[in-house]
Amino acid sequence: MLGLENKLKLYGFNNLTKTLSFNIYDVCYAKSEREQKDYIAYIDEQYNSERLTRILCDVTGSIGAHVLNISKQDYDPQGASVTILISEKNIGTQKIDESCNKGEIEILKSRDTVVGHLDKSHVTVHTYPEYHPDNSIATFRVDIDVSTCGEVSPLNALNYLIGSFDSDIITIDYRVRGFTRDVDGKKLFIDHKITSIQDYIDEGTLKKYDAMDINVYQSNIFHTKMLIKEIELQNYLFNRDVYEIKPKQRLEIENNLRKEMIEIFSGTNIY
Repeated sequence: MLGLENKLKLYGFNNLTKTLSFNIYDVCYAKSEREQKDYIAYIDEQYNSERLTRILCDVTGSIGAHVLNISKQDYDPQGASVTILISEKNIGTQKIDESCNKGEIEILKSRDTVVGHLDKSHVTVHTYPEYHPDNSIATFRVDIDVSTCGEVSPLNALNYLIGSFDSDIITIDYRVRGFTRDVDGKKLFIDHKITSIQDYIDEGTLKKYDAMDINVYQSNIFHTKMLIKEIELQNYLFNRDVYEIKPKQRLEIENNLRKEMIEIFSGTNIY
């Protein structure tokens, strides 16, 4: 929780909204269309709405917030979404709106459709599996937004989120909006020191990635992109053993994987 230990003395409620937008990309080599479809089905099962709900509940706990309501849905042909309404402090049952399920999964199972409402503080996740039959590479994107108001900081969830997924490329955006006041009435447009999102990521994790920042300090906008340094080919093969592939083909596959990652990282069609 770098930079968040020294709390400012504020007047009234902390009205700052802090939003963390977190995208990870997992890249896989699947040669045939059948393998690609099997990979998508595997990912769809591995990261279904139930597992994503558990991850987001853990995220909520890691930032010191409390679950008020959960809305989750799996989609056909693939993909899943989860939205969690959270509060900074634990709220007594008698004060919670009766439409909220407080994250009780049994309640969710009894409903065909769960419709939740969003407040200023919420956590959302969406998954986007993708492949093309003319390309031997399939990708999987996870899009997570953590938005909080008050003293709760979504930056505290960064390391947990990175560790929860197989992350080849990571893009992170963090912004602070609104203002609060100190006891003397002076406006505060940010309540903690930050020079880079990388300051909140474990050093051991950063060593595995090439990272770059694009920050607009005067607007309290921070952006970090990360690209995995080393490719261990076996980890990118779906239902194949690396020793079944000839050395020349291994090199070709590694090059294609790296090209795909570079294009995703840069957001540009290069090759």
